[in-house]
Amino acid sequence: MTKAAQKDKTPAADAPAGAQKPVYARLMPGDPAPWFVQRACCNPSYRFDTAAGRYIVLGFIASSADPLSADALTVLETERALFDDAKVSYFNVTLDPADETEGRLVTNLPGIRHFFDFDGAVSTAYGAIPRNHAGGKNMAVRRFWLVLDPTLRVIKNIPFIDNGQHKQQLVSFLKSLPPVEKFAGLELQAPVIMLPNVFEPALCADLIKMYDAQGGVDSGFMRDVNGKTVSVTDYGHKRRSDLVLEDEDLLQILRHRIHRRIVPEIKKVHFFDVSRIERFIVACYDSSNRGFFNAHRDNTTKGTAHRRFAVTINLNNDFEGGELNFPEYGPRTFKPPVGGAVVFSCALLHAVTPVTAGRRFAFLPFLYDEAAAKVRAENQHFLNLEEKAK
Repeated sequence: MTKAAQKDKTPAADAPAGAQKPVYARLMPGDPAPWFVQRACCNPSYRFDTAAGRYIVLGFIASSADPLSADALTVLETERALFDDAKVSYFNVTLDPADETEGRLVTNLPGIRHFFDFDGAVSTAYGAIPRNHAGGKNMAVRRFWLVLDPTLRVIKNIPFIDNGQHKQQLVSFLKSLPPVEKFAGLELQAPVIMLPNVFEPALCADLIKMYDAQGGVDSGFMRDVNGKTVSVTDYGHKRRSDLVLEDEDLLQILRHRIHRRIVPEIKKVHFFDVSRIERFIVACYDSSNRGFFNAHRDNTTKGTAHRRFAVTINLNNDFEGGELNFPEYGPRTFKPPVGGAVVFSCALLHAVTPVTAGRRFAFLPFLYDEAAAKVRAENQHFLNLEEKAK
């Protein structure tokens, strides 16, 4: 056995005599942590991937009533200042329904939240309970902290041990971590393409005039609800108004600019052949309601899984705020010039900061290819734009 394999061994509760040998998932430093959606103290369907952009501590405690876990949880009180949601966020993962019904785990924002993993899905994926478990009180459970970097890759596994030294180990490790923007040893550039001069200033001005003349409507976002991809309106997550462009002559002009000035760059950088465009809209983020869009990814529902690249083309620059940010790669923001574009993978976590003065106008299409077009066609029956969830 290699030294690395030896270090990966984690104490576990003894399996019952005669039971099948437990088989655990093994996550080691450098491995990407599994993404999941699970019920949390603050959200019935918390998308864990949206927590990226800071260090994460996942505490696999099994139950807060477990003596070893109860002792470990005291670190949340003695070192409360460590968990601030800016540098570090903490999530307990409990298997015990009594932790919820008896209120034994208290959400303490910013920084401290809990996942109610009563079906064991998260604990199984992360190696806290065996893949071949049958449930029950005699299940062989591992209790540990897993520390993730801002891109949700594993950097440290700290098992709970009887002498309590794991608490000091966690605290020392968290205090030694570099600033979020230098987690990789240097400041990273988000893997985006910046392109000036995609739209001419006159075209940008015409699109803004069109918005002002016709007005926009509230823009929601897509979420899978009860097996369907529906439009959701939540002003705590997004505030924007959109004008859908329909004039075919105008659409041809816009297609021409994208295929002539953006598609070749995607081919050069990503070796990807764009052949399809989805969505022709002029979007407006208005300072009157601090227009913004919280961190999200553009391809995480069945109805949006075909999207490959997102494009943001700024139509004006006389506004403050409203800048693009990619939390997994640090706090740097992006504000392309008038007619300039930011092009990026739809799988990247990104956000738009609140507009604090003026109005930000942007043209926001998605790009994909023929293989993705087949995915879109196969998933059409999941799409229900007429139904809205709030």
